[in-house]
Amino acid sequence: MMTSEDLNMFVRSLSNERGLSEEVVYAAIEAAMAAQASKQFGEEAELIWTEAVIDRQDGHCDAYRSWMVVADDALEDPLREITLKEALEVSDELEVGSTVREALELPTLGRIEAQQAKQRILFEVRKAERDKISREYQDKLMTMVTAVVKRRLQGGYILEMTTPDRAEAFLAKEECLPRDSFRPNDRVRAVLHGISEQTRGPQLLLSRTHSDFICALFKLEVPEVGEELIDIRAAARDPGSRAKIAVTTNDGRIDPIGACVGMRGSRVQAVSNELGGERIDIILWDENPAKLVINAMAPAEVASIVVDEDNHAMDVAVETSQLAQAIGRSGQNVRLASQLSGWTLNVMSEEELASKNQGDAVKASSVLQEALELDSELAQKIAEAGFKTVEELAYASLDELVALVGGDEAEAQAEEIQMLASDYLLSREIAEEAVLLRDDMDEALLTLDGMTPEYASQLFEAGVKNREDLAECAVDELQEKITISDKKAAALIMNARAHWFEESED
Repeated sequence: MMTSEDLNMFVRSLSNERGLSEEVVYAAIEAAMAAQASKQFGEEAELIWTEAVIDRQDGHCDAYRSWMVVADDALEDPLREITLKEALEVSDELEVGSTVREALELPTLGRIEAQQAKQRILFEVRKAERDKISREYQDKLMTMVTAVVKRRLQGGYILEMTTPDRAEAFLAKEECLPRDSFRPNDRVRAVLHGISEQTRGPQLLLSRTHSDFICALFKLEVPEVGEELIDIRAAARDPGSRAKIAVTTNDGRIDPIGACVGMRGSRVQAVSNELGGERIDIILWDENPAKLVINAMAPAEVASIVVDEDNHAMDVAVETSQLAQAIGRSGQNVRLASQLSGWTLNVMSEEELASKNQGDAVKASSVLQEALELDSELAQKIAEAGFKTVEELAYASLDELVALVGGDEAEAQAEEIQMLASDYLLSREIAEEAVLLRDDMDEALLTLDGMTPEYASQLFEAGVKNREDLAECAVDELQEKITISDKKAAALIMNARAHWFEESED
């Protein structure tokens, strides 16, 4: 039988060995003893609430079966809860939220039971270790760490952190660069991008392909970045091949690109060497998305750019001779520029963009001519000026319309166009509200995620009155019925089909 002195010595020893507080170790032993005490309840052992309490002075352990006191009409788990009425029979000082305890006799531990108790204690200690490491490393997520390779697995590498706790980390093969090959005892730099809670212990997940890794390397190699005089606003990588970073500074005396490149390219070369020769483009960040995209497309020069805010996309035109360079090998340049800016980029030649704009202008001209009953020449003129919808026309500057229309009666004609556009929008809004109030329109269709009164009105006119009709449409078929982009059409159709998948799972 372990004496109080033996117990305290055991607790201190385990506490020092595992780097845990003595209270955490005591809690682990109490959990193990409570688990042993619960075994006398047989099959219901895991359902019953048992506790164990160790006196920190004399080492004596008491076990209890416990119930939580709940209101008389709130009893849900009779094995762990007791009504207030029943609790008051035990003591008139109890109230809702109190705990009722019944003393249990601790079982005598044989060899097998003692072994099980030991395993349980170690399990609880490992759990406490996982929680401790998780808390310590939570603040270090997305920062660079250094670890030593312990062994190589089929799916990656097991590493040991160089910090005093010597925590274990895992670098998956897919998180390595193409040219990475490590041996035991190699020191590896990586970014900590996740913490996985596993039964064997906390698993710190490392990555050398994450975009934050290149940012961390620049913080290390460029003092101005480390001191936050230069800010890396965005980064995009094709790991091991090419990367783009966007930098800026609030200090007018500093050239952010020059500082990151370094004397004769020494700083950027040091980062590139760590990344296995990855080519790095450093561009200037701009709050204007169009200017940022123009910078991100380097080394290709952008001739013109058209922004489509509704679809969060841009049409980027370059000279025909630079088209291949703008797109890059396997689309690499435009893909990285898109990731860096967060916009969908459509790269094309100037001739292709002009042709596309002409087609859009013809389509917009037809819409304006039909909606506002304008003559074809004026509608074409307005569409070519960039007004593609009635909404844009209704909220346009009157001076802009006057300059566009031209002539002696330009102001009166501009006012009439805006009045026609406002009347059209009001009439459409009334029609849309009327559609929403119709009894023959399916409520499931009207409340669908992504559905708008305008779409509902157009669908009604096209004969689509329920969710099933919409779900059976293809994207091009839906675009024949309503005015909607490819992306929004696909999303709306998938939302209409969502109940199919739910039913199949059931």
